[in-house]
Amino acid sequence: MKELDAVVLAVDLPANGLETGDVGTVVLVHKNEAAYEVEFVALNGETIAVVTLPAAQVRAALPHEIPHVRSVAV
Repeated sequence: MKELDAVVLAVDLPANGLETGDVGTVVLVHKNEAAYEVEFVALNGETIAVVTLPAAQVRAALPHEIPHVRSVAV
């Protein structure tokens, strides 16, 4: 994965208000792709969280997938 790629969260992160399946954008790739800095935003453009995730906690979004909408606490 590279910067600006859409990615899918593979684990729940309740402390950040994130759930498995949430879609984010890679904003930084750490050395050897061991981890990624990922931004998750609401549809209004508000940043929900920016988190550093080990490679095992995120995967590339696939072309045949469709995002799902859910409400988040503000």
